[in-house]
Amino acid sequence: MASGSPPTLRIPLALLAIANLVILAIRLRPWHDALNLPVNGTSGIDPVVILLGYVGLIFWINSIKETKYQAAMGEGTMLGLLAGAILVGEVLIASGSPGQASAIQIGLFVAASIVAGISGLRGARITGNAGIGMVSGIWCAMVGCLIACTAVLLKIDVATPQPLTSDPWKQYEGLAIGNHATQVLVHSLITATGFILVGPLIGGVLGLLFALFGQNDKS
Repeated sequence: MASGSPPTLRIPLALLAIANLVILAIRLRPWHDALNLPVNGTSGIDPVVILLGYVGLIFWINSIKETKYQAAMGEGTMLGLLAGAILVGEVLIASGSPGQASAIQIGLFVAASIVAGISGLRGARITGNAGIGMVSGIWCAMVGCLIACTAVLLKIDVATPQPLTSDPWKQYEGLAIGNHATQVLVHSLITATGFILVGPLIGGVLGLLFALFGQNDKS
């Protein structure tokens, strides 16, 4: 993998995170009413805060210029794209038959997690450092979960029926009585937050485990 891959792709990835922020801004208008969402509005605020953190992390993780580190992050980027494709598949089948969809979703999530672990293994073998392997696993998961987050937010329009009013917050008033549009929005926000928050944690743990296993196996 060329050492220049992460710097080349970090700009598009940062732009993707910013695009998610724009989509969220559109979904949550008017913004001063976002606090009406469940848990004092944190279901809408949390993904915004995490995505802002992603923008900073994307540049920070790729700021080290050491050749082997850059090569490890390049592997993480490519495997992250694969993990993202798997997670998008999970998102797309989420509206299927509940029992079948749940089983397939679990399988796809496990597959994406294994990809993050493999990224950790590859990163450790390239650099000879299990810590860098963990970072590679985190980076792979960040890339994949950012793509999945985009799919979740874009799917809202498909899953939500046309509103009966031009004022979206009148739709939110129906939350207590099960307004479908509100339920879809809140569920999507929680799902997106889960991807971008929990995914990197899993990627870091599996990346480190795979890295340590790879080092022991090599020795």
